[in-house]
Amino acid sequence: MSSSIILIVIFLYFFGLFVISNLTTGNNDNKTFFSANKESPWHLVAFGMVGASLSGITFISVPGDVGTTQFTYFQVVLGYLFGYFVVALVLLPIYYKLNLTSIYEYLKVRFGNVSHKTGAFFFFLSRITGASFRLYLVAIVLQQFVFNELNIRFEITVVFSVLLIWIYTFRGGIKTIVWTDTLQTVFMLISVLLSIYLINDSLNWSFVDFINSDELKTYSNFLVTESFLEKNHFLKSFIGGMFITICMTGLDQDMMQKNLTCKSLKDAQKNMIVFSIVLVIVTFVFLLLGALLFIYSQKSGITVPELNGSPNADLLFPEIALNSNLGSVIGITFLLGLIAAAYSSADSALTSLTTSFCVDIINIKNKSQEYQIKIRKIAHLVMSAVLIIVIIIFENYLERSVIDGLLVLAGYTYGPLLGLFAFGIFTDYKIHDRYVWIVTIISVLSVYLLANLDPTYLGGYKIGYELLPINGFITFLGLVLIRRK
Repeated sequence: MSSSIILIVIFLYFFGLFVISNLTTGNNDNKTFFSANKESPWHLVAFGMVGASLSGITFISVPGDVGTTQFTYFQVVLGYLFGYFVVALVLLPIYYKLNLTSIYEYLKVRFGNVSHKTGAFFFFLSRITGASFRLYLVAIVLQQFVFNELNIRFEITVVFSVLLIWIYTFRGGIKTIVWTDTLQTVFMLISVLLSIYLINDSLNWSFVDFINSDELKTYSNFLVTESFLEKNHFLKSFIGGMFITICMTGLDQDMMQKNLTCKSLKDAQKNMIVFSIVLVIVTFVFLLLGALLFIYSQKSGITVPELNGSPNADLLFPEIALNSNLGSVIGITFLLGLIAAAYSSADSALTSLTTSFCVDIINIKNKSQEYQIKIRKIAHLVMSAVLIIVIIIFENYLERSVIDGLLVLAGYTYGPLLGLFAFGIFTDYKIHDRYVWIVTIISVLSVYLLANLDPTYLGGYKIGYELLPINGFITFLGLVLIRRK
């Protein structure tokens, strides 16, 4: 597919988002930007959150990971499902009871100002790196298949990507995103389903033929139960997935900010439960797509593309969609799905970073309305610049699969949040608030040393995604040590 067609598709897509942004901006005040005036229909939020949760990482990296890990990622996804029920039944009631704008205000109410700032700091670290992972993925695809041909540098591609997000979110904030996420989820689901149909059709298969094929059986193993020492053993993956959801959704301002725009707690809980079930089904469809991509590439003699001199399976889907003989329909479908998946998570990340900075870090609530709007707009611009810098750093140093990198990173950055919230919810203790930041730093350093320990020292045990609950447990123990009567 020519780069000019790709650019036209991108232009038309974002033109649609800008139209939605203008229609949903409302009063352009901070209440609209931060909480959408708590008027969002729960079913709209639930559907839009599917796209925001999956992101460009699921769209490209999950199918690409099938070649090496088969369907074992689904073990983690089953853990996600259980985790979403914990979020709906345990965390959402607390947030609605306190009528929070930022969920980290809970830490201030429960422990004090230092805990509040510490929680916000770890969210910043988590969300900046997480959003950068997601945008990095779409940026390298655009660079590989569009901008290299036009002799445009990667840095310009990144600036272009983030600038588009800033333009359609800087006024309406979360109110705009609730609606744009819905549109983007539609495009993403149409893209993956149509891609499966077109690739099957090129192989002269029906969907039933594909499901019953011997080729699929070579990729579809998802249970790892032979040895508990293995990194991706079912129990370890399930527990890790459960805590990843509790932290990356329930303790994350980005995901919770959408839930807090619902009219009531009951609506927010319905949103979370329905969304979680749909998400599990959709993720399984992405795994099927991954198997189909590898089957097609083997039958067609397509090799995995290289990035920085090494094969990178994350680029297999775009290679087949844009450079194979399947036609322009699958190429355009892929582009719309990729952009929708990537930007539906990145735009809300940028908005939540701005919200947390304004509410948690500099506390603009008691300032004049005019001052609040001015600071919010400046913060939105600064957060955009930070994302650009981090993405460029990733381009030079990231070597692992993006989905694996994101989940490993979550073990370090969300662990302290897990420990803080768990201690606040499940104990009645007060703490010496001024020591909280020391506890969290010690916890992160401890799990880093543990994660990089040679497995022979642990009897061959390989630490996987359970790193996150371990981190939370160490933080919890540290808070016990600094408790007070």
